[in-house]
Amino acid sequence: MIEMKKEEEVVKLRVLFRSIVIFVIIFLSYSLFIHYGQYTPNEHQKEENVRISNEELTNSEEVTSEKQKEILSSEGLLSLMEKSSEEITAVLGEPDRIDPSAYDYDWWVYEQSENEYIQIGVLDQRVVTVYGIGSELNAKPFKIGQTVQEIFEIQPVSSSLSLEYEGNSYRFEFSEEDMNTRPTVNIGDLYVQLYIDKFDGILSSIRVLDAETFIKQRSYEVTYRGELIEPQEISEEKWEKIESGAELQILSITNMFRKRHGLEKVKWDEETSEVAFSHSKDMKENNYFSHESPTEGNLVNRLSKVDVKYQMAGENIAAQYVDGIAASEGWLNSKGHRDTLLNGDFTHLGVGVDGLYYTQNFIKILE
Repeated sequence: MIEMKKEEEVVKLRVLFRSIVIFVIIFLSYSLFIHYGQYTPNEHQKEENVRISNEELTNSEEVTSEKQKEILSSEGLLSLMEKSSEEITAVLGEPDRIDPSAYDYDWWVYEQSENEYIQIGVLDQRVVTVYGIGSELNAKPFKIGQTVQEIFEIQPVSSSLSLEYEGNSYRFEFSEEDMNTRPTVNIGDLYVQLYIDKFDGILSSIRVLDAETFIKQRSYEVTYRGELIEPQEISEEKWEKIESGAELQILSITNMFRKRHGLEKVKWDEETSEVAFSHSKDMKENNYFSHESPTEGNLVNRLSKVDVKYQMAGENIAAQYVDGIAASEGWLNSKGHRDTLLNGDFTHLGVGVDGLYYTQNFIKILE
């Protein structure tokens, strides 16, 4: 009887000992998991999202919210978004002209200063997009002419941008070229497209859009779930007005580029503009993209046919850019086109736009 009790006690001790060992192993394993669970993600922050505590999340959101409120409440280009047309005229006065766009809004164009050029997109009496360029432009928190490094310190740029709008999901992917020349960042409810002069390494101009307008313009490759917002259909008569407006916008933006580089403005030349338009129309109708027309020849041939008198000439062409702004900034970032844009010998410019085909013909007038 006594021996049986001893054996039972030994068994109980063994069970207790095993239980303690198992408990220790589980405890150590749990401790190791917590340790590595806290620190391992930091090694992969560039690739994955890091989980943080609720307290850290709250603090982070408060900082971001305060920063964005400061940015959006500041005076300048970004603060014009969402304002009514009455508020815009109260601040800037009547526009120099109003040009329709291919994306439902009208461009209110302001070019009263040699060092500041602004286009304000108004839809249903409300500002949905703005564009600006020039050394005197207030683009807070950004500044025209600031370096790429300074831009990234203000607002980091990622290779994609996701957004939800009216129950639909969109993801915009930026190519390497997009990242280098025209990335978009999200600030509050706004989407800020930063046009970068990659040769000088500075901010060239800035475009701000609301979510709906950003989706409509689709400046980047996009995947989506739900419905893709499309602009309204455009009549032939309206397209002609859009194209005429884009031609003048390209002239103004070109002269802002030249002003930045200390060059004289180029003046509008109507005959050369007609030659440029004919080439854009030819490329569109015959589905090709080249300085050499299969039927009309090169620029020298085309200028000669309408008896344009000039000492030298140069041509830039572009296709499938969303508008004249994008085409102009695209030319600035292409070596050959840039050389033409910034050639100080040219005195006059003709621009021709047909749909999404763009042609610039520069000339130096005979003295």
